[in-house]
Amino acid sequence: MATEDELRRTRRSKAERLRALGVLPYPNAWHTTPELEDKRRRVIELAVDESARDELPLEEDLTEDAPQVPLFGRVIAKRGPFLVIRTPHGDAQALMRPEKLSERDAALLKLLDLADHVMVEGPAIRTKTGALAVSARRYEHLGKALLPPPAKWHGLKDVEKRYRERYVDLFANPAVAEVFRARTVVVQSLRRFLDVLGFLEVETPLLHAIRGGAMAKPFETHHNTLDLELVLRVAPELYLKRLLVGGFDRVYELGRTFRNEGISTKHNPEFTILEFYMAYATYEELMDLAVDMIRAVDADLHARFPELTGERAFNLRAEWKRVTLRDSIAERLEHAGQGDIPKTPWTDKLSRKAIDDPDALANACQAVLPKLEPAAQKQLEHCETHGERLFAIFELLVEPDLTALYRTPDGSESVPVFITEYPIEVSPLARRNDDDPAFVDRFELFIDGREISNAFSELNDPDDQAARFEGQLRNRERGDDEAMDFDADYIRALSHGMPPAAGFGLGVDRLVMLLCDQPSIRDVLLFPLLRPESE
Repeated sequence: MATEDELRRTRRSKAERLRALGVLPYPNAWHTTPELEDKRRRVIELAVDESARDELPLEEDLTEDAPQVPLFGRVIAKRGPFLVIRTPHGDAQALMRPEKLSERDAALLKLLDLADHVMVEGPAIRTKTGALAVSARRYEHLGKALLPPPAKWHGLKDVEKRYRERYVDLFANPAVAEVFRARTVVVQSLRRFLDVLGFLEVETPLLHAIRGGAMAKPFETHHNTLDLELVLRVAPELYLKRLLVGGFDRVYELGRTFRNEGISTKHNPEFTILEFYMAYATYEELMDLAVDMIRAVDADLHARFPELTGERAFNLRAEWKRVTLRDSIAERLEHAGQGDIPKTPWTDKLSRKAIDDPDALANACQAVLPKLEPAAQKQLEHCETHGERLFAIFELLVEPDLTALYRTPDGSESVPVFITEYPIEVSPLARRNDDDPAFVDRFELFIDGREISNAFSELNDPDDQAARFEGQLRNRERGDDEAMDFDADYIRALSHGMPPAAGFGLGVDRLVMLLCDQPSIRDVLLFPLLRPESE
């Protein structure tokens, strides 16, 4: 078997032979037009429409005045006299008989390699097997590939190589390209939904002088001219809420955000977030809006890509559950050992009474601590307050089993669930609940066990917010590297008066994963972060 270097040398020699024939290996003289694009699209439609192909002539029945159609793209296979050409719309065949071509075009055809870009033009015919082909009367070389495609075009299988060489993955695996076309539909649908409701799309800075808007560890950088230490934004929240102060009652931003955190199937340090803020609204209203928005996006997606939205383990049309964080813990304990909900070390140590009793909860945590995995032990040991312990227990005990807890009446599918009323200690930007100030008016939305969004009624009391920022600084002092800074300008903005409002954050990558049935965030990011290849 020839090595990659040998294959490259062979292809380079063909590039030189093209030059000897007066043809550039990488020309830019031939160009498409809207009319040509439309004709190519119709060729691909014919290639998949069996009834329409029946009306095409066989090769031997062609007449001199048969209309010419173009087919251009990347050559992905040679099958006898046929080339298979891949386009953004699908694949189609070209029948390449040298005697039907000019002497020049026939000479160029001999220098063709798999993965080259070409253009053929000729009448569309029906082959003896009933397939479509463009019977070439004209051939143009449009671009030379110096590296061969994946072996036999069975697709690029090595997952790491697929992510690292996405440019190959996309043309070798059409199903992968479909996911990214579907992603664009999701993004367009989100924008359209908010635009119709009168939201204004805005852009806020990516470079921040202080960290804020979310509890996350930022990436740090330096501006040379200003000699200023900066961080890449972890969330656009505080800037968007400044716009509420300025009089924009409905704003949203859809863009990149950066968090210096671990990499997993659900996390990439660089990701896309949608945040919107709505004056004179509460978090309860945003739950209704979230249901409508995600159902609308899913409907748009299904209309364009039904093959990606087929059988699912979850049901978006069923009633979405709304459960307080404390009730979700109680329900998890109540159902332990039933169906797919396992018993855990918490089962015998925790009770509903302890959930509401700080001392009893602290004792239960201490009793169960030795039975937990090291990572869970570390998470629990960092908790100092009742609210922090409740949140940790939710993440450790409840979150892994949300899909088993909340299901359709017949039990066949999981249903989305809004977890509400989070402790104030883990919600530094959310408004206190009027009836129980230890908790805030906040929800997180989980679908198929995945956290999709976070939302709350916004804190617009400048004094309360300043106190929360002070608390974040104390958390930093005790080792919390995700704690926020004190944003004095934001406090000044609130002091000018921010209307009552609710805000919503959505992980766009996770939504695409969910709706398109993709197992990893890397499958919905064109270029996920990877270690350098040398490592």
